[in-house]
Amino acid sequence: MERIPILKMGDFLIVTIQVDMHDRLVTTLQDDLTSMISSHGSHGVLIDISSLDMVDSFIGRMIGNIAGMSRVLDAETVVVGMRPAVAITLVELGLSLDGVRTALDVEKGMILLRASTRRRLTEEDEDGRDEG
Repeated sequence: MERIPILKMGDFLIVTIQVDMHDRLVTTLQDDLTSMISSHGSHGVLIDISSLDMVDSFIGRMIGNIAGMSRVLDAETVVVGMRPAVAITLVELGLSLDGVRTALDVEKGMILLRASTRRRLTEEDEDGRDEG
C-alpha cells in the first residue's frame, strides 16, 4: 500500500507530500499521522504541500481534519509551500482551513512551530505556578 513518509524531528513531525493525493492516501496519512503524534508525544506537525499542483475539496477538508485531530492530541499544525493556485482554489471552494497555520516555506514553518511550542509551554508553566 502506498504511504506518505512522516519524519520525526525532535518534538515535531514533518510530512512532505510529493505525490498526487487521492482519497485513500489522504485517509492513510491521517491515520498514520495521528498514531505517530500519539506514540511520540509530538507537539507540532509540519505539512509541506509545495509539490501539489491541485487540491480538491476532499483533500482540503482532510488537511483541516488533520489539524483538528492534531490539536486534540496537543500538537500544532503548519502547512507550508502552498502554491497560489492552490490557495485560490481553497478560497473558491469556501474552505477556510480553521486551525491550520500557514507559512511560505519549511524554514518559516519550523520557526512558527517552535515559537508556538515555546509560548504554549510558558503558558503551561505559568498556569502550574498559579495553582501552587
